[in-house]
Amino acid sequence: MRLGPVVSAAGTDFCVWSPDAAQLWLCLFDAADGETRLPMVRDVAGYWRVEAAGVGIGARYGLRADGPYDPAAGLWFDPDKLLLDPYAQAIDRPFAYDPALAARRGEGGDTAALMPKGVVTAALPPMPAAPPRFDPGGLIYEVQVRGFTMLHPDVPPAQRGTIAALAHPAVIAHLQKLHVSAVELMPVNAWIDERHLGPLGLTNAWGYNPVSYFALDPRLAPGGLAELRVTVAALHEAGIGVILDMVYNHDGESDAIGPTLSLRGLDARGYFRHEADGRLINDTGTGNSIACNAPVVRGLILDSLRHFVAQAGIDGFRFDLGPALGRMADGFDPAAPLLQEMRADPLLADRILIAEPWDIGPGGYQLGRFGDGWLEWNDRYRDDMRRFWRGDAGTLGAFATRLAGSADIFGGQATRSVNFLAAHDGFTLADLTAYEQRHNHANGEDNRDGHGENFSWNNGVEGPSDDPVIGAARRRDLKALLSTLFCSRGTIMLTAGDEFGRSQQGNNNAYAQDNAIGWIDWDGRDRTVEAHAFALAALRAATPDLRDVALLSDADVEWLDEAGQPLTVAQWEDPSRRRLALRYRASGVTLCVNGDAQPCRFLIGSASVHVEPRAIAIV
Repeated sequence: MRLGPVVSAAGTDFCVWSPDAAQLWLCLFDAADGETRLPMVRDVAGYWRVEAAGVGIGARYGLRADGPYDPAAGLWFDPDKLLLDPYAQAIDRPFAYDPALAARRGEGGDTAALMPKGVVTAALPPMPAAPPRFDPGGLIYEVQVRGFTMLHPDVPPAQRGTIAALAHPAVIAHLQKLHVSAVELMPVNAWIDERHLGPLGLTNAWGYNPVSYFALDPRLAPGGLAELRVTVAALHEAGIGVILDMVYNHDGESDAIGPTLSLRGLDARGYFRHEADGRLINDTGTGNSIACNAPVVRGLILDSLRHFVAQAGIDGFRFDLGPALGRMADGFDPAAPLLQEMRADPLLADRILIAEPWDIGPGGYQLGRFGDGWLEWNDRYRDDMRRFWRGDAGTLGAFATRLAGSADIFGGQATRSVNFLAAHDGFTLADLTAYEQRHNHANGEDNRDGHGENFSWNNGVEGPSDDPVIGAARRRDLKALLSTLFCSRGTIMLTAGDEFGRSQQGNNNAYAQDNAIGWIDWDGRDRTVEAHAFALAALRAATPDLRDVALLSDADVEWLDEAGQPLTVAQWEDPSRRRLALRYRASGVTLCVNGDAQPCRFLIGSASVHVEPRAIAIV
């Protein structure tokens, strides 16, 4: 059964899943927001259909559903709530939270004026099949679309903050200097602000609160799917793939007092997971959890993924709170139906699939368990590398393990690690070296939100400092962190702006900062750090040993001390040791790591290599 609108010469056929509803209506809206309701007809399987003669491309529509209203039992039917079709591929305006959207039945009035309408769209011309523009071992560049170009001096003002801006020649040139293999776009699907943000004068800047899994948010893509497709084509022409960050673990309808916008009003019992007593399960910290392995939900997820591959040429997907995709009644299962169907799907089987392998549900930490065909964000890499450069004792062994691909986590022949030192959630790379504590007061939650332990350090002063010694120390540490990332085995990920020292003023949870805190300051970038990042990127691109994802054995490498001798067990176990060299036997490429506060001379074969304090030299 094909869901959503299907256009023909005679009109448009609409099909919606709502097995417990007593009646559904298709609601058509004209230019003056006049509404015409067409009753839909239910079949025995719970699908509702109507053939709307004469309705074609550009028509604006919504749904209404009537039936029992018993939220405690997972029944939220309310004909006063206009609903977005889960399969609508475009909407006519962004979502905006209003308390009436969350009102109980009979209390809040009609919500049609508050709701974006779905828009009937024409399918874009078929795209030729092509393999993904990305190979494991490359550089993923994480981008928050709006904040990336809002202050970019070369992007025309009207284009700033949009997907189209990513195709600007100045942006592509920057990506090419970094040898970016793929950009990873933080959520671009239509989302709604959390209800607490409006009274604080804030908005959701990241988009991790989706209402639609098909429609793009008009704030990011005013040109709709065609804008994404054209941008992807421009990036592909430059040799850069595109990965979308997808949020299938929850939707923006929140908890029991959240708004009724789409899935909740159609089939809350089918789309969401519930406790035995009927309460919404909240394994996500957002108020609800999508039942990803329910048959109708699997279909919705797979159809939306296929949509972006077939219609826009997307190369892969990163899955927020990935264990949700494999959660069954008895916990996470890497062989869950949805995960198996994704691997077997003809359109999806060769796509890049990346899991954020944790959530807050039972058994929610699943790093290393997604299996073949998946890459996984590696937070142990992040934390171990930070602790080493912070100066924590006894971290040399963990540093080496992460540098070499995390064989203790990813078995087999190749690492599946996505190595990162900073991401959208948490400190920026530069702030790691300037703040010991989070500074999230601008979020309006009394600095309670965000991670409390960041394994960060401030080089003597918390926050901004005019002291040139402190400034030099922070720049030194930032360059060492970048060197570590670009020299690590496995896929690497860099968040946009970290290559030139962007700051969020110590805010490590800037999800609601659609302002100077969250926007990248292109004019204020540190050119010295940026040049260092460009050089590292060129070195990695030219050095196969650094890009390879094969896990290393003693036959491949040797671990040396600064005298050029193999590290002894005693040296590995010395909690104060902060120096080592990693030498690739075949090529002779050697990484000399000096985590000490004093310079060090490494003897590598016949060469003598001077390494500055807290730095890495590559020879």
